[in-house]
Amino acid sequence: MNPLGWAGYGAQLGRARSKTGGDESVSWERRGDAVAISFDFRFLGGSVGTATGDLIEEAFTEAGAEGLPVVSVIATGGSRMQEGMASLRQLQRISGLCARHAEVGLPHVSVLCDPTTGGIWASLGAGADVVLAVPGAQVGFAGSRVRPEADLDDPAYTSEGQFAAGAVDLVVEPAELGGVLGALLPLLMGGDLRPASVPRVLGATDLPADGWSAVERARDPRRPRAQAYLDDYFSARVPFSGDRAGGVDPGMLCGIGLHEGRSVVYAAQTGTANTPAGFRTASRVVRLAERLGLPVLTLVDTPGAANDAAAERAGVGPAIAELFGTLAAARVPVTTLVVGEGGSGGALALASPDQTWIAPDAYFSVIAPELAAAILKRDPAQVRATADQLKLRPQDLVELGVVRGIAGP
Repeated sequence: MNPLGWAGYGAQLGRARSKTGGDESVSWERRGDAVAISFDFRFLGGSVGTATGDLIEEAFTEAGAEGLPVVSVIATGGSRMQEGMASLRQLQRISGLCARHAEVGLPHVSVLCDPTTGGIWASLGAGADVVLAVPGAQVGFAGSRVRPEADLDDPAYTSEGQFAAGAVDLVVEPAELGGVLGALLPLLMGGDLRPASVPRVLGATDLPADGWSAVERARDPRRPRAQAYLDDYFSARVPFSGDRAGGVDPGMLCGIGLHEGRSVVYAAQTGTANTPAGFRTASRVVRLAERLGLPVLTLVDTPGAANDAAAERAGVGPAIAELFGTLAAARVPVTTLVVGEGGSGGALALASPDQTWIAPDAYFSVIAPELAAAILKRDPAQVRATADQLKLRPQDLVELGVVRGIAGP
């Protein structure tokens, strides 16, 4: 394969084949219940040419025919210069294969090794449903030979940097990759469309006497938070991280877990004011659940969306709108439990339109009582009375038809 007639290319290929014992920079095989694509960096820097594209297409075709997930273990410098645009066009081809694989409800997991740069990072790697990376790997669209000299050692071009920027779900030690993949792949393949059950209540079981009591109980630092609910609900789980747009919000816990023998995708607020990255990450995992045909569990607990200037510049309004739209359009069942504060649109955005329950030590309100009083130009002394008027207690919300019921222990 020498579409440009590149002088000496045939000899380069011959030396690479002698060195590696392989025909190309990529090979694939069926390993258990998955199809694995493996890159060999020793073969012309793991670069991608037309024959490489053929092999990747073979792998996805086999996976699609057998109904299997694909795992791409990547180590590459990008496109192969000796094949010019014929090489670069493989990125479109590979992206099309990934898209068709997703369309039929099959997952794709990428594993980023050292290095993962160029177009393969921007197609096969970053385009996967779940992205894992080994520590210290060079990961970036710009390889070390083409990035600005001032940025050569910038940590942005590493696994850890990409994780911090929301482009990688987990950084995993090489010795632990087998265990993580062994847990993750069955979860991605192991669901059905029965709704997720409502988590049992871990905190108070009695109901608040008045509105302000409901607010105080929801804000109590001793109240169980999302982490406790997830630990109690799932027998195993794998976290996902990042919005794939440059952001991570630790106040939005997302991932997939095993509950009573089947897979459930989750998005859970931790009691903080969520940033745009948090809402976009939640949208991302709900869309993944949609593609894979998995039920979704959401846990609501936020005083409201972040309202600072940084949140506005990052698009908090559009991010919330995206999550509202994603949940409204979801064809998979979404179950919601309000476990703490339910403050305004930042809370409602994560709530199922028709399958929302509430814990006895939680509240749900158009806005926090203090802010409602401020909007109404009331004296701060009227905050408690305002909380009563808002009808934000669990029992009030059931009576209003806002929630389906109050969860029990």
